[in-house]
Amino acid sequence: MLLPLPAGDFRAYLFDCDGTIADSMPVHYVAWQQALKEWGAVLPEDLFYAWGGRPVAEIIADLNEQQGLSMPVEIVAARREVLFQELLPTVSAVPGVLEHIDEAHRRIPFAVVSGSTRESVTASLSALGLLEKFDVLVCAGDYPRAKPDPGAFLLAAELLRVPPGDCLVFEDTDLGIQAATAAGMAAVRVPPPWER
Repeated sequence: MLLPLPAGDFRAYLFDCDGTIADSMPVHYVAWQQALKEWGAVLPEDLFYAWGGRPVAEIIADLNEQQGLSMPVEIVAARREVLFQELLPTVSAVPGVLEHIDEAHRRIPFAVVSGSTRESVTASLSALGLLEKFDVLVCAGDYPRAKPDPGAFLLAAELLRVPPGDCLVFEDTDLGIQAATAAGMAAVRVPPPWER
C-alpha cells in the first residue's frame, strides 16, 4: 500500500532507515535481546519501540542506570551490531516506502538520515539492494545531537543543496517526526509493523 503524501512539490526525500526503509525493527529487537541477555539486562518490547530513534549508547547507559548494572557501553553496542548484521538477511523493505523510492528515484535526490551507524545503514541498504539509490547518507557521528534535534535533517538538506522547506521526510518514530518539524520539513509517518 502506497503511503499517502502531504500536498506539496517536494524537491528531495529524506528517509530514516530502520523501521522506515528497512522493516528491521523486529530484527533489531532480537539483536538487543540477545546482546543484553549476556549481561543480565532486559529491554521490554514496548520500551524498545518507545525509545526508537535514540542512540544505542544512550539506551545502554539508561538501562545500566535503571537496572543497577554496569554494562560496558561500547562492548554491548558492538555485540548488538554483530548480532544485527547476522540477522540482516531476514530483513525486507517496508512496502509502502519502497514504492515511493522506486517511483521517485532519479526524479529527485534522496538522503538517509539515521541515528544508526554508517556501517549499519550501509549494510541494511546493501542487503535490500537499495544503497545506490541514495545520494547522501547522514548517520550517527555525522551530527552532534540526536533526533529530535533538527540538525541531522538540516545537514542532509544542505548536502543535497535543497532548501529544508522543499524536503519531505519519511519517519517511523516520534523523535524523528519532531526533528523534521523542527527543521521546517513536511513529514510522512511510517506506521509500525503491527499497523501495516
